[in-house]
Amino acid sequence: MSLLYSGPSLTVLHEEYAARGRVDPDAQLTSSSQLVADVPVERVWAVMADLRAWPSWASRIRILELGDVRPGASFRWRLNGVPLRSRFAVVEPWRELTWTGTFLGRYRAVDRHVLEPLEGGRTRITVEESLAGPLLPLFYREPMLRANHERWLADLARAAA
Repeated sequence: MSLLYSGPSLTVLHEEYAARGRVDPDAQLTSSSQLVADVPVERVWAVMADLRAWPSWASRIRILELGDVRPGASFRWRLNGVPLRSRFAVVEPWRELTWTGTFLGRYRAVDRHVLEPLEGGRTRITVEESLAGPLLPLFYREPMLRANHERWLADLARAAA
């Protein structure tokens, strides 16, 4: 993958990828992680969709601006100190929360969080992300992205328990 690859525009990512339940498979970084939580899907959704409460259980997140959690609504936040601007693409209770986002003005991401109810009141949580921008592989790599996802999943499962 080229160091200068920047991928589709944010509008295309939002409308043709995120809103249709897809990440950009050609992005410089893609990652997918799963965890099975021993809690029902309704509980996981309640915690995941309450962005205002994220900082109480996800230590590296700070919400800066948030209105309604609905498709098309924007929010601003910080992850690991990096300011992000995001917009919800899919808000489907008990099933999916997906958004697109930008950071440092040049980097674009699609983040998907998919819930699947399992037998015994358990829930499979899948986090999938694509990330692209100039020179991205020089300072951020797939193992770092995966580690962030796995930390997020563990924190989310703990908060929902």
